[in-house]
Amino acid sequence: MVGITPTVPHAISVGTFFALFLLCFGLHEYLRQRARSRQLVDKLRGPRHESEILGLERDPSTALGRLRNGLVGTLSRVGQRVGPKETTLQYSRMRTRFLRAGLRRASYPALFWGAKFMLMAGLSMGFFLARAAGVVTFEKTNSVLVIALFIATSGFYLPDVWLHLHITKRKRSIFEGIPDALDLLVVCVEAGMGLDAAMNRIAEEMEFSNPELSDELRIYNLEMRAGKPRQEALNHLATRIDLDDFSSLVTLLIQTDKFGTSLAQALRIYSDTFRLKRYIRAEELAAKLPTLLMIPLILFIFPALFVVILGPAAIRMYHMIHGSL
Repeated sequence: MVGITPTVPHAISVGTFFALFLLCFGLHEYLRQRARSRQLVDKLRGPRHESEILGLERDPSTALGRLRNGLVGTLSRVGQRVGPKETTLQYSRMRTRFLRAGLRRASYPALFWGAKFMLMAGLSMGFFLARAAGVVTFEKTNSVLVIALFIATSGFYLPDVWLHLHITKRKRSIFEGIPDALDLLVVCVEAGMGLDAAMNRIAEEMEFSNPELSDELRIYNLEMRAGKPRQEALNHLATRIDLDDFSSLVTLLIQTDKFGTSLAQALRIYSDTFRLKRYIRAEELAAKLPTLLMIPLILFIFPALFVVILGPAAIRMYHMIHGSL
């Protein structure tokens, strides 16, 4: 019994680790299969409706949907009181950020400011309640105030971090889809299609391979149907996507439409230029790779090599010194 007792906590810790690992792995597989099933269902449903692309769809009349609608309504009312007004420049810039993130509902800015205020107040109040309940103990009052201020500031800027990450992810996805869209555009234009018809065809073809770029092209087509000039619709498209490569493509399309030059020849030249630029960017990333590999090499690989190579010699020297004493 004396020899078995010390091994019991170790066995429990190993079992707990494997249980948590299997739980996380099962949850990851469940979410992956669910996302795949949702993607297959979307493919079977066909192209999305215009109201879904513009963010005008309504939530289902379920208990979870009503609860979410209530929470969204509360945050929106709070955001309308504490956030900027619709006529201010700050609201216009925020609205542009939401458009670049693919969030097109008019209530999103108010919801965003409501979430910022509620997180700031909720996290700071939670910290003070935890301190009052004895869960968190701090003796100095200055430390409590500094930590509460840090938590409140973190809660206030947490939605900004989420929005920035969402915009970055969407821009990366659109950037990866630009080469395919450009090739399709060249093929469609050389086949005799007009620019608007080519844009519509690209939006249909890239519905599932790159839904972000497809949605932006569909909005461009909706603006053209509404009667906006092509130059204005293209400028709006470049503003929403906010990529240098796409902005240069839009400039090329505007100049081609203005001066009446050959669109197919201009697109073919831009396609070659874009491929060369992408090749140069890949070479730059490859040149930076050895420098970036130095960090994990120094922090993780070198210490392990030192332990493996110098460890036995250090142990032998330790025994020799203590044996001689």
